Amino acid sequence: MFAGKNFEAPKLSNDDIEFLKEKARAARGDLLKMTTLATCGHPGGSMSSMEMYTLLWHCANVDPQNPDKEDRDRIVVSHGHTSPGVYSVLGGAGFYDVEEAISHFRQIGSSFAGHVEQCVPGVEWDTGNLGQGLSASVGFALARNINKLDYKVFCLMGDGEQQKGQISEARRTAIKYNIKNFVAYVDYNKLQINGDIEKVMPQNIADGWAADGWNVVNVDAHDFQALYKATREALASDSPTVIMAESIMGKGVSFMENEAHYHGSVLSEEKCAEALKELGIENNLEAMKARREQPQEMKMEDFKGKAKPVKVATGKPRTYTEKLDNRSGWGNAIEDIAKENNQTDGNTPVAVIDCDLMPSVKTAGFAKISPENFIQLGIQEHNAASICSAMSAAGVQAFFADFGVFGVDEVYNQNRLAVLNHTHPKIACTHCGLDVGEDGKTHQCVDYVGVFKNLLGFEILVPADPNQTDRAVRYMAANDNPSVIIMGRSKMEPVAAEDGSPFFGNDYEFEYGKADIVRKGDDAAIIVLGALCGNAVEAHNILKEQGINARVVQIASPSKIDVDAVCEAAKTGIIVTVEDHLAASGLGSIVAETIAEQGLTCKIKKLGVTYYGSSGTPAALFANYNLDPEGIAKTVKELK
Repeated sequence: MFAGKNFEAPKLSNDDIEFLKEKARAARGDLLKMTTLATCGHPGGSMSSMEMYTLLWHCANVDPQNPDKEDRDRIVVSHGHTSPGVYSVLGGAGFYDVEEAISHFRQIGSSFAGHVEQCVPGVEWDTGNLGQGLSASVGFALARNINKLDYKVFCLMGDGEQQKGQISEARRTAIKYNIKNFVAYVDYNKLQINGDIEKVMPQNIADGWAADGWNVVNVDAHDFQALYKATREALASDSPTVIMAESIMGKGVSFMENEAHYHGSVLSEEKCAEALKELGIENNLEAMKARREQPQEMKMEDFKGKAKPVKVATGKPRTYTEKLDNRSGWGNAIEDIAKENNQTDGNTPVAVIDCDLMPSVKTAGFAKISPENFIQLGIQEHNAASICSAMSAAGVQAFFADFGVFGVDEVYNQNRLAVLNHTHPKIACTHCGLDVGEDGKTHQCVDYVGVFKNLLGFEILVPADPNQTDRAVRYMAANDNPSVIIMGRSKMEPVAAEDGSPFFGNDYEFEYGKADIVRKGDDAAIIVLGALCGNAVEAHNILKEQGINARVVQIASPSKIDVDAVCEAAKTGIIVTVEDHLAASGLGSIVAETIAEQGLTCKIKKLGVTYYGSSGTPAALFANYNLDPEGIAKTVKELK
C-alpha cells in the first residue's frame, strides 16, 4: 500500500521513495524517447519538473480508472511546454499506455500535442500560454468553495513564467478569498530560452509571492521526501503556499544538466541512446519509430471537454415600456436569476465576476442578492477572464462583467484559451461601440464581432433594446456555450412594433440565430445590428414618407446569421447594413459574404465605423458615420 496517497501519512516511507524514484527514472527515459522521435519538444524543463509531477500524480486524489471524477484533485500545469514530462508521468501512473505518448507525441491525429491538452486523461487544463495557469487554478478553487466540494488544487509553473503580470493578479486573489487546500510550485531551475533568468529579466520571485501574503517554502525539487513534507504542510496551512522548488534543467542526464539549450532542443538518436544508457533504460527507439508510422484518427473537434451541462432557473422575463439602457436590462435580468436559481433544487450555481465597475456594469443587484457568489477582483481583467472560464469548467455558470474595451479587446488570449479548454464563460460587456461617446476612441470598442468571430464556437449576442437584452441574458444563463453579450451605454426607447407595443417584450422569445423582421417592406432592406435598431426604424419612417417601403431586419446573433432572412432581404435589390462596429469586419461583411455564398445579386452598402472616432455625444458620432436615422435613410435613397 502506497502510504503517501492523498498526503495522509506524515512522511513517505523508504519503499514509497524508492517507488517514486523508479517511476521518475522511467519517465525521464520515456520523455527523451518521445521528444527524439518527434524531433521537437521541450525536454529540459520536463526533467527539472519530474519529481513534482511524479509526486503529485501518485499522491493526490486522482484515479487513472476514473480521471474525471467530480471530487478529484485539480492539478494544473501552467508551463504546458513540459508536456513530455506530464505525458510520461501520466502514462507511468496508469492513465494510458505510455507507449502511445512516446510513439505519437506531436503527431497529427494524436491527442499528445506539443503543449498539454485536456483530451489527454489526467490533464486538467490546456496551457502553454504562460501566466494563465494560476488564474485557472484559483477559478477551480473558487468553484469548489461555491459547490461545497473538498478537492485540493495544485498549480505548477516555470520560473521564467513568473515574469508574467497575470500571476501577481491571481496570487492576490487567492489571498483575498483565503483559499485553502491550494499549493503552487515554481520549477526554479533559473534558466529560460535565452539563458539565465536573472539576465533575461531580473526579479525577486520569492519576495514577490511573500509580499502578496503567500507562505514561501524553499525545497530541493529532486528530493521526494522534502517535496512531500512541504506539500503536506502547505495543505494544512491557513493560507496559500508557494513551493520554490530549486531544480536542475535536464536533471538525470549529465550532459544535459544546467544547459539552457535543452529548454527547447531535443536529443539526436545517438545522443538519446547515450542518455538512455546513463539512465539504465532500454533503448527501443526503433520499435517506437515503427509504431509511429501507424495512422492516428482522433478528431480533436469531437472532444467535448470536462465541463458538465448546466441547469439554471432563469425566472420570468421583464417587459420595459419606458426609456432604459441595455446594461440595466442585463443587471436586472441577472439579479432575477440570482433570486430564482436555488442551488438546493439541483440548479447550477451562478456567479458574477466584477472588475471594479459595479455601478457602471450594473452588477450591484446580483451582489446584494447573492454576495457569496459575487467575486470582486479589482482592476485585473486578464485574471478575471481566466477565472471565469475555469469556474465554468468546474460546475459554476460564471459571468464576467466589464467594459467592451477590456472584456473584448484586452483579454483576447484568455478568451481564446477558454474556447480551447471547452469551457463556457459568459461575458457581459457594456460601454461598447461609439455609444461610449465622450470617453473617446481609446474606450470605443468597435471590433467585438470581428474579435469573437475568430473564437470558434463563441456565441455573440448584440440585443436591440432592454427587452431583447433581458431575454438574451436569460438565454445565455440557461445554456452551456461560451457566449458574450454586447451592450452600449445610453438609455433608449424600447423598440416598438407597428401597433406601438414593445416589439421584444411580453411573449417575445429570443432565439439564437434567428433574425427579427421589425418592419416589413419590399423596396429595400435595412439590416441592423443591436442597439441601432431604433435608428433603423426611424429611417424606415422617413423613407415611407418619401414613398420607399424599407424592410428592417434586426440581427442579434451575427456569428450565426439567419441566411433565409438575408436572402429575403436581397430580393428587394437593395441592402444597407447598419452597425456600431467597424464596417470592415462586422455585420456588413457577414451579410455580403452570405449573399455571395448564396449566389445572389443586389446592391449593398455597409454603414459602420470606417475610422476611429473622437470624443462626442453618441448622437453626434452616429451622425458622423451616417448611422443616425437621416443618414441611414439618405443612404437607402441613394441606392434606389
